[in-house]
Amino acid sequence: MKIFADSGCDLPKEFYTENNVELLTLRVDLNNQVYNDILDIDPKVVYDAMREGVVPKTSQVSPELFLNKFEALAKNNEEGIYIALSSNLSGTYSTAMMIASQVRENYPNFKLKIIDTKCVSFGLGILVQEAVQLREQGLSCDETAQKITHMAEHMIHLFTVENLSYLAAGGRLSKSSAFIGGLLSIKPILHVEDGKLIPLEKIRGRKKAINRIIDLMSERGGDFSNKKVGISHGDDLEFAKEVQNLIEEKLHPKSFEITTVGSSIGAHAGPGTIAIFFTDKDY
Repeated sequence: MKIFADSGCDLPKEFYTENNVELLTLRVDLNNQVYNDILDIDPKVVYDAMREGVVPKTSQVSPELFLNKFEALAKNNEEGIYIALSSNLSGTYSTAMMIASQVRENYPNFKLKIIDTKCVSFGLGILVQEAVQLREQGLSCDETAQKITHMAEHMIHLFTVENLSYLAAGGRLSKSSAFIGGLLSIKPILHVEDGKLIPLEKIRGRKKAINRIIDLMSERGGDFSNKKVGISHGDDLEFAKEVQNLIEEKLHPKSFEITTVGSSIGAHAGPGTIAIFFTDKDY
């Protein structure tokens, strides 16, 4: 079984090669130059440009890339699963569906499951990691897709950004939701609901925002003793580690993993973003 993942899952470059996962790159347009996320551009470059006022743009995985990868799968008569970025944040899922149906015209036995996870960043990454584990356990494509879909429905994303105007500029958040962005040291707390970014609360100061996020984690996650917590940061590893310590003190999760918010997601969220991912208490 081949596993496909787009770069919206914020897993590091080496993950793909080490775990035999096919990378589908989103694209980042910075200063009128288009780069393939992960392969051609480092997130730090994007964040530094944003700090200087550059507004990067992103575009979805190219139809050609989908066609090449999907046709290769069909020709080899292999099964595949593509764990896709939320369809409410990117057109990537619908392009994949369109290309898959084209491939099916020539290869009627084409076996590919495409999952609209409604997840983003490392919330999506955790699903991809889980799929690798399930494949190692010998689960079929159908069983894996079922389990990943179930896990996706229970994935919680909680995050705070340094500046809401980045999300508004990229069209990922309505302008009216971004109105608080200009207020002094107000830190918004957002979450993902049905694959969309939704502001939850606004808190004054970054530390207070994180403490509030930890309260929300406790409410939504319940017992963390058997849970992994993912933390993604927009070029601020120091703060991500502080956040890890705060969560550790209060919730004692089984494990943590820290990743950088990659270029294609970071281009919208901006530097200083801190995002936290875990499965809910009903999972």
